[in-house]
Amino acid sequence: MERAQRLAAKIVRRVLAGNPLAAVLASVPLPSGDRALAHELSYGTLRFLGELRALVRALAERPLTDGNVEALLWVALYQLIHTGAPAHAVVDAAVRATGQLKRTSAQGLTNAILRTFLRRREALLGEIANEPEARFSYPRWWIDRVFAEYPHRAAAVLDAGNARPTLTLRVNRKRLAREDFLAALHAQRIRARAVGDAGVLLDEAAAVPTLPGYADGWFSVQDAGAQLAAPLLGAQDGMRVLDACAAPGGKTTHLAELAELDLVALDIDAARCGRVRDNLARLGLAARLVVADAGEPARWWDGEPFDRILADVPCTASGIVRRHPDGKWLRRETDIASFVVQQMRLLDALWPCLKDGGMLLYSTCSIFGAENGDQIVAFLDRHRDALHIRPTLPAEYDAINGQLLPAAPGAAHNHDGFFYALLQKS
Repeated sequence: MERAQRLAAKIVRRVLAGNPLAAVLASVPLPSGDRALAHELSYGTLRFLGELRALVRALAERPLTDGNVEALLWVALYQLIHTGAPAHAVVDAAVRATGQLKRTSAQGLTNAILRTFLRRREALLGEIANEPEARFSYPRWWIDRVFAEYPHRAAAVLDAGNARPTLTLRVNRKRLAREDFLAALHAQRIRARAVGDAGVLLDEAAAVPTLPGYADGWFSVQDAGAQLAAPLLGAQDGMRVLDACAAPGGKTTHLAELAELDLVALDIDAARCGRVRDNLARLGLAARLVVADAGEPARWWDGEPFDRILADVPCTASGIVRRHPDGKWLRRETDIASFVVQQMRLLDALWPCLKDGGMLLYSTCSIFGAENGDQIVAFLDRHRDALHIRPTLPAEYDAINGQLLPAAPGAAHNHDGFFYALLQKS
């Protein structure tokens, strides 16, 4: 536990210095015996960082000057509040870890802060609950924005973003029926249930490559909300279809599973295009891969219009923070305007590539209206040949006018936050 705490504190510090969590995890050597716990502690600490920061401020007699010790305290407090780890083991490990940081003089401080928290736990948690950043564990600008856009549901939306994400799979129905996949899972005593048209929701997390049929392409990992995109596009056999921002390939492969298409998967990142290729190969599917900027059709488009275009555009990813909690602390409010400009550029560039009567599905994994509904209103003002067809989403999904909100723990659908708008060229 001591090593995992030190590693997690190091990872959290690097994230707060401006580095994405996935990149940090890939760059920090993690001994196999510590990897799972270090991952859990890193994700959990970032998920509840606002609360943990407030507690350290309340417990320390003066502001801490050693960032490494402070990060270690965040990690230990996360364990004490949000995990079932024995309190004495957490405290002892954190004290030893402080010494390993060459901060032997701070070991007494670590011990005192953590033991004071254990004695005054309920009172302290009650005190900091009045601070918005401590109560919700988001930056204040994010909290204010969600309350402004969803005044009656803001607390539920923010809390849902702090929940542990579920493991949701999408069955490759070109390989087997969902019922057969569920039977294979149950045969290995893996509890799971059907969700949506092709989804399977596991009751507990699992190592994906160890699940039955992974190497044989029986399934993909894809959130239940993301699984709505390909069906909403309504592509039929023989159609020419473009997935304009394809990586890592979840929606591309879903399109290929639903119909026999002339499918083009385009992405600006060559390395991420490699992931699309790998996913297609594992699932036994085909698409033509193109590495290019979707906003510059002159560099990649052959002039033949597409029947369908999926524009799953870059965004703040504010709807998927339960899977990527670092996003809360890496984003700035000014980033929203930058993404809006980028999204506008992509939409305007892709629209001429669509056949008359064709459909373009605009998609984000954001909950911020500027990237979603406001973006569509502005697009319709610029393009008089565009008709907004509001998509019909399943009743059991938590959706408002194409906006899916992150699901609360235990919800049957249990999806992330996404936005969908279907645009027809007429």
